[in-house]
Amino acid sequence: MANPIKDKIARGKPAIGVSIMFPSAQLVEMAGRLGYDWVLIDCEHGSISVEQAERMITAAEAAGIVPVVRPPSDDPDIIGQLMDCGAKGIQAPHIRTAKEAEKIVDAVKYFPEGHRSIAVGTRAAHYGFNLSMAEYAEKSNEEMLVCIQIEDKEALAELPEIYKVKGIDVLFIGPSDLSQSLGHPGDYEHPVVKEAISDAFRFIESIGIAAGTAGNIDYLPKRLGQGVLYYYVHITTLLKYSTQEVFRKLQEAEE
Repeated sequence: MANPIKDKIARGKPAIGVSIMFPSAQLVEMAGRLGYDWVLIDCEHGSISVEQAERMITAAEAAGIVPVVRPPSDDPDIIGQLMDCGAKGIQAPHIRTAKEAEKIVDAVKYFPEGHRSIAVGTRAAHYGFNLSMAEYAEKSNEEMLVCIQIEDKEALAELPEIYKVKGIDVLFIGPSDLSQSLGHPGDYEHPVVKEAISDAFRFIESIGIAAGTAGNIDYLPKRLGQGVLYYYVHITTLLKYSTQEVFRKLQEAEE
């Protein structure tokens, strides 16, 4: 399997990523050289255009890290452009119903699994130099990762229907927006939020689809214990942690 994230998940091994909201190919390269499995190129919350995302995807390939893109919306045209740039995964935000999940799969996959517009001259298709259109479509359908974000209380109620949609690789619990939707923004330890997230992970594990989420370094062991196989940390969080460590060491040296 040519997508290492899908391969790891299939073997029950965690795939650890880092999210980047800023248009920087260099940051993507750094993440790859540091050994992360994948990078989330965040076009939903970040200031990244399609053209800039393409440069970041190119850098990811050069650094040996899998590029996953979070689009700003569920617009099939935007999703198609990002995949034509060479993204190996789409992480779709704020999916609330099975119908919305079907729309994402349909936008990501070529026939017979979907209706993504096909063009053999794109970067993702090697510009048509090495593959026929039929070969490329089959290869893309096999390799592309589809991650559906569950981050609204309405989506929690719809999980038993959403998971039935064919073509979903990861059900991702978005803790920040979910905590807000439940009335406790950013309070992941509030009993209501904590219980909702734990219940969601238990359900996802029971149905045999990979669970995903985001969080800081401290949450990682707990989430892995809850069956999470797809996890990312924000690059700003990593910068914060490393800076705190520098000043902790400085304080120790001065004592």
